[in-house]
Amino acid sequence: MPQPAHLEQTIAAPVELSGTGLHSGAPVNLRLMPAPAGSGIVFRRTDLDNFEIPAIGRNVAKVSYATSLMRQGVLISTTEHLLSALIGMGVDNAIVELDNLELPILDGSALPYVEAFLSVGIRQQRRRREYIRVLKPLEVRDGDKFIGLYPGTGYRIEYSIDFPAPIGQQSTSVDLASAMYGSAIAPARTFGYKADEQRLRDMGLIRGAGPENAIILGAKGPENGPLRFGDEYVRHKVLDLIGDLALAGRRIEGKVVAERAGHAMHTALVSRLLKDRSAWELAHVPLEGAEAGFSEAPLGAAVFQGA
Repeated sequence: MPQPAHLEQTIAAPVELSGTGLHSGAPVNLRLMPAPAGSGIVFRRTDLDNFEIPAIGRNVAKVSYATSLMRQGVLISTTEHLLSALIGMGVDNAIVELDNLELPILDGSALPYVEAFLSVGIRQQRRRREYIRVLKPLEVRDGDKFIGLYPGTGYRIEYSIDFPAPIGQQSTSVDLASAMYGSAIAPARTFGYKADEQRLRDMGLIRGAGPENAIILGAKGPENGPLRFGDEYVRHKVLDLIGDLALAGRRIEGKVVAERAGHAMHTALVSRLLKDRSAWELAHVPLEGAEAGFSEAPLGAAVFQGA
């Protein structure tokens, strides 16, 4: 048998969460269930005869303010936070049942998902985990926006943002092999500017947004502080990126560099990667034995202290 660190995993028992969709404002009930080894992450619309949509690149639909999946006209919206939590905590296989089109926003972060996984446990399975090992650079550019994927050990991410005041410029670098996803990335919440609220609502967006599930930014800073981290904004962008790159269908072994990117560029990189078969190979064990991973890092009060 391979080393346990390189086996696939699923959650040990079903968990249920409920809430409101960030953009739709609609109530939704969600149930995560264990899934067989090799099945990946599959969404299931229980309100539509259990129609299934695998979380893979070819099913990517809208990618402006959230990442959505569509298959045969059936939509599942705002998938990135759950997918991020699954990748970050090393869950390879799961069935995600929901009774509406959009996942619940919960507190605006991936932390409630992480806590749900840990409440039931994460179970190893008798199948070796496959990694997408990056062999050559891939880059996507759009003006001053950029994202690139490069060969490397582990799963390293460097992200830089530059938003209007009061955010400004922030940068961070993380390695998921450091086993810190649960405490360093998962708690970072989505954010938005109070000045943009009416415009976005007029577009049919953020109907479920509020101070309980997003950082609301006024002219002088967060109106519903304090922040969980001094650099919570860029950490949330990393959270989104991890979720979007999960649509490659397997864990990535390599280095990602992003500057002022977003959902559209994240998923464009996934598309570029999957189309260029010469850019990667499948591997069962990461280089130099580095686990591309994934942890069950303990969660505590320190998670919510500003940097």
